[in-house]
Amino acid sequence: MESILKEMGRQKIGWAKVALSLYVGLFVLFLLSTTLYAAGPTPTTDEYRTFLGINSRNVIWFVAEVHLMFGAFVLGVPMFAVTLEAIGAKTKDPRYDRLAYEFTKLLSGAFSTTAALGGLLAFSLFGLYPRFMGYMSQVYHDVFYVYALIFFGESFTLYLYYYLWHTMEGKKKWAHVWLGVLLNVWGIILMGIANTWAGFMMSPVQIDKETSQFVGTVWQAVQTPLWHPINVHRLLGNVAFGGFVGGAYAAVRYLGAQTDAEKAHYDWMGYISNFIGVAGLLPLPFAGYWMGREVYSVSSVMGNNMMGGAFSWTFILQAILVGTLFIMSNYYLWIGMERIPGSERYSKYIKFIEGIILVCFAVWLTPHNLPLNAEEQIQLGGQYHPTFKFLGLMAAKNAVINFIILCTFVTFLLYRRANKLDGTPFSKQGMRPKIILCLVGAFCLGVLGYYGHFLYTANPSVFDLKPDTEKYFKLPAYLIFWQMAMCVVAIALTFADKGKIAQGLYFVMGVISITFILGPYGFVVMSKANPLLRSIAFTQWSMMMTCLLLISTIDVYLFKDAKEVGAIVWGKMPVRAQYVLILLCIAIVLNIGLMGFIRSGLREDWHIYGVLRDTSQWAFTPTNATMAKMVSACLLVFLGVVSFLFWLTGIDSGKSGHGKSEDGDTNGDTGTHEKNRGAIGFNIASGQIGLSAHQQKGEV
Repeated sequence: MESILKEMGRQKIGWAKVALSLYVGLFVLFLLSTTLYAAGPTPTTDEYRTFLGINSRNVIWFVAEVHLMFGAFVLGVPMFAVTLEAIGAKTKDPRYDRLAYEFTKLLSGAFSTTAALGGLLAFSLFGLYPRFMGYMSQVYHDVFYVYALIFFGESFTLYLYYYLWHTMEGKKKWAHVWLGVLLNVWGIILMGIANTWAGFMMSPVQIDKETSQFVGTVWQAVQTPLWHPINVHRLLGNVAFGGFVGGAYAAVRYLGAQTDAEKAHYDWMGYISNFIGVAGLLPLPFAGYWMGREVYSVSSVMGNNMMGGAFSWTFILQAILVGTLFIMSNYYLWIGMERIPGSERYSKYIKFIEGIILVCFAVWLTPHNLPLNAEEQIQLGGQYHPTFKFLGLMAAKNAVINFIILCTFVTFLLYRRANKLDGTPFSKQGMRPKIILCLVGAFCLGVLGYYGHFLYTANPSVFDLKPDTEKYFKLPAYLIFWQMAMCVVAIALTFADKGKIAQGLYFVMGVISITFILGPYGFVVMSKANPLLRSIAFTQWSMMMTCLLLISTIDVYLFKDAKEVGAIVWGKMPVRAQYVLILLCIAIVLNIGLMGFIRSGLREDWHIYGVLRDTSQWAFTPTNATMAKMVSACLLVFLGVVSFLFWLTGIDSGKSGHGKSEDGDTNGDTGTHEKNRGAIGFNIASGQIGLSAHQQKGEV
């Protein structure tokens, strides 16, 4: 009876959160409907208002940024929660289900907070900037209603997904997984709708030049030139954001754990969170580069301000944060190798990987316009340092960021094979691995072949170049064709049971082409055919991504059914590893705040770029000092609220009776009573599980 009462109390708390979210959603819908009615075709005479004399732009800046941080969290977390649940349903391993449920628990409070902040943002925008919101309402009034309705769909789906977790077990489990998939579909649609507003503000379409009024359809307003780049960039950023914030949660719970079982669980959770964060981080720089390229295409003024003007030093700060994410993620994995028996074989390589990453990081953050004093200008014969000016160009940065990503990938490969011996020869694994490897190879060949053919047959006029620049297109095309040949050779070597040689060959050829050939060649292109540099960057990215994909596929089958030197000893990570996870969370929050400032600030004194000018007293670009203060304030508020939600989640777990098993060990919310005395070993990249000797005797 006591346990039933506790469960009822927990459900009341949960349904109170449901009621809060629905109330906020209804209130937002009411606000939108009444405001849209009031903001009909005739705009209001008040262009700007203030709240208690406070800088209205800073109010919107702060509320919008914190709202986007929570929005990124509640969008990113369900993606890997449902993935973990699906893995658990497939493997019948309750640890995955417990971990997925623990991630989902973090969403209940965060979702209500996100909804409340969204309502506050809507109030603030309509109240403080009525003319601007009147214009946006004329363009997107139908979309606003769709957004509110989809928000209701996401709300109902989230709480059904959360509160039916333990009800939909057994044969109903896969139906519950599909409920989680639906939750992610709603979230992605909501993100896409919100992104189109940001895209329209930066790249408006279908505007009458005389009246500055929108004359197109709603669908044309949605499909702005920046819509898809923003979608991809934010989607990957949200995955990385959710992963690193989840890692911080695991670190805090690890530091407060009282039993070895709790430490083992939260150590494992921290590793998986870091894995997810890095998985989203790896392609993120190139999603950002794609978005930057489209910004250049929309407006050369915005593009020049972004990388070479008012925001150039802001991008140096962004480079420091991105470099910190890569360095700390590698450092966490290097520490984690200490708890893996057999990892001593690879320890000797760490210093070389670390050296390469640090050198590349130094180039990555080198500014192009590092100013010199008068004496240095005379000595060096220029206003800027010649070496820094050289290393600060995009050609150098494109080369080193690819090298950093590839080195991070090598760290993951060493980690996942640290305690493994050779697996089953590929030739003896049946037809399924061969078919999958051929399909992956065909995909890589298709991507490389398509772009290689484009470069080889490209007309320079497409890039606004003269006909005599056609020769500069050939080298990247030849390198792509060479990489395609190496792809075929790597697959053939794998079929011949020489998978390690295949991996090494494809990786080395990729590094040579991406970093050491196309990197220096980028400087030639910048001086002779500058618009082609965008295609050089995409060539590097496509070759790098095929390296990650093909080598990962080979590695999974290379160590299939491999014998282990010993099981991973979860829960034995030093305290400094947990602080690394917390630092990763801080770095990603600062980075998302910084990039939000850059994206919005590129419009300078325009609400809608080139259409609706900001004529308020705050229509100026804030200094980097102001940006640092505001982003730091958003960081403190976000982490403070998140910490409070983490604390509430811990209380809920402790009081609900789901946190401990009959013998006192922490087994999570799945309600199972495992007596796992030994260490648990797991490798998410291969999906293989290693158990201690005690567990292998049949006691799991």
